[in-house]
Amino acid sequence: MKYGFIGLGLIGGSLARSLKKLDRECTICAYTRTRKTSEEAKAAGVLDEICSSPSDELFRGCDYIFLCAPVVTNIRSLSEVRKVLAKKTILTDVGSVKTGIHREVERLGLDGQFIGGHPMTGSEKTGFESGNDHLFENAYYILTPGKTVPKEWVDRYLQLVQSLKAIPLVLDYQEHDYITAAISHLPHVIASSLVNTVHALDGREEHMKMIAAGGFRDITRIASSSPEMWEQICVDNSGNIARVLDEFIREMTAARDHMCSGDGAYINRMFRESRDYRDSFSFSSAGPVKKIYRIYCDVIDESGAIATIATILAVNSISIKNIGIVHNREFEEGALSIEFYEEKAKKQAAELLRHHRYTVWDNE
Repeated sequence: MKYGFIGLGLIGGSLARSLKKLDRECTICAYTRTRKTSEEAKAAGVLDEICSSPSDELFRGCDYIFLCAPVVTNIRSLSEVRKVLAKKTILTDVGSVKTGIHREVERLGLDGQFIGGHPMTGSEKTGFESGNDHLFENAYYILTPGKTVPKEWVDRYLQLVQSLKAIPLVLDYQEHDYITAAISHLPHVIASSLVNTVHALDGREEHMKMIAAGGFRDITRIASSSPEMWEQICVDNSGNIARVLDEFIREMTAARDHMCSGDGAYINRMFRESRDYRDSFSFSSAGPVKKIYRIYCDVIDESGAIATIATILAVNSISIKNIGIVHNREFEEGALSIEFYEEKAKKQAAELLRHHRYTVWDNE
C-alpha cells in the first residue's frame, strides 16, 4: 500500500504513524508547508518520500491521498492534487467541515473518487511532534462519500478505519456539518468567549486568573487550540454554527432572566435536566473534546510528598501525563491532581495509591 499526505500536523502525523505501525512495509509520501516537518517525519521513520508540492509525481501511485491541512488549504490543494490523481486512488481529507470541500470536489469532477473523512479526535496541541500512533483508537471516524463513489471503495475505507481501531460512521456531508457545529465547533466558540470574558472582567491584580479552579480549566482547555484552524472552521461552517449558537444564546438569556427574577425552580430544573442528559452520554470513544483521566489525592505538605507518589506510580510502570498541587479546591477533593493518558492507568493508580493508604477521589 502507498499513502500520500498533504500536511503532517497532529491529525495527519498521527494517521501516518498509525498506518506505519499497522504495516511497516507500506510507503508513505507527503508534502508539508515547511520542509522541516517532512524531514522530522522521515527521521522518525514515519515518512519514506518527501514531496515538493501537492502535484508531485510521487503522489501518482497512491492508494489513498489524505488532505490533512487546514480546511481552506485542503480545498485550494484539490486542483493541484487532481493533476496526479490515479484512477485507483481514494481521495480523502480529515477536515472538521465538509460542505465546502464536497462542493469543490463536485465542481472539479472528482466526486467519484472522494470520500470525506473526519476522525473525531484530537488535542489542543498541534504539530507533528504532538501526534502518536494510537490517537484514533475508540474514536468515531466519520466518512462522507461523494454521491458517485463505488460502494466497494467505501467498504474498503471502512475496513481501513476499523484496522486503526477507530469506529467508522457514514453520514451525509450536510448532516455531518450540522452535527459537528453543535458538538465540536460551538464548544470551541464558547470556550474562547468564556476565557475572553474573564480576561475582560479581571482586575489589574488578575485574581480571577490566579484562582481559576479545575472546572474553569477543563471547560476552557480547548481555547488553546490553533487560531488559524478554528478561524477557517468557523468561517466555512458559519451557517450551522450560527444556527446552534442562536439556540445557545436563547438558553443563556433564559437562564439570566430567571435568575434575576428569583425563579429558583427554573434554575433547579435547568441544572437537573442538563445533569441527567449528560449522565446518559457514553464517553467510551475519544470524541472531539478529549476526556480527562484524573484522580485527586490528599497529601501532607512536606518535602518529598509528590516525589513519593510519582515514584510509586513509576515503579509500577504507570505513566503520568500531568501532576500538580490544587490551590483552589472549590470543585475538587484532594490537594494533588494527577492526570493520566488512559482510563486503565487511572484506575490502576487509584487502586495502588489506596493500597499505600492514600485517600483518593476519582474525578468522574
